[in-house]
Amino acid sequence: MSKKIVFLDRDGVINKEVGYLHKIEDFEFINGVFDACVYFQSLGYQLIVVTNQSGIERGYYSENDFHTVNNWMLKQFKNQGVDILDVFFCPHGPGSNCDCRKPKPGMFNQADDKYSIDMENSWMIGDKEADVQAANAAGIQNTVLVKSGHTIDETNSKSLFILDSIEYVKTAIKN
Repeated sequence: MSKKIVFLDRDGVINKEVGYLHKIEDFEFINGVFDACVYFQSLGYQLIVVTNQSGIERGYYSENDFHTVNNWMLKQFKNQGVDILDVFFCPHGPGSNCDCRKPKPGMFNQADDKYSIDMENSWMIGDKEADVQAANAAGIQNTVLVKSGHTIDETNSKSLFILDSIEYVKTAIKN
């Protein structure tokens, strides 16, 4: 049976955008993220993080730095009763010819290959139009953009919902 997933971008959705985050001491969760994730789980969704991490290719931090921060983040979620099924990341920069960097759907396709996902009934929560484009390309039409990360061009966005932050997502995602 295929899984219903809420895909989450990391920087700007889960944590405050600081630019090339690679230190635990710079990681600050966005208000309401734990409650929102517990809510998604109560509706039968599992959670997967999909995140572009071009700071790795740019040499700002190592893949090991990313995993250190990521493992700490996952532990904090676990402590709040939230199980993140998996994290998929793209270490490449915008100029790379990879299929994993959003707006391409590679990370979503990898997740689907690994977990057999019901894309039609899954959701993507991001803070950039590239998140919406990647989700749409993977067959996910249910999208939410949050303003807690980057500036959003609301008039040209293809997102189903645009909200101030993940803490308001209960107004969009219902059973």
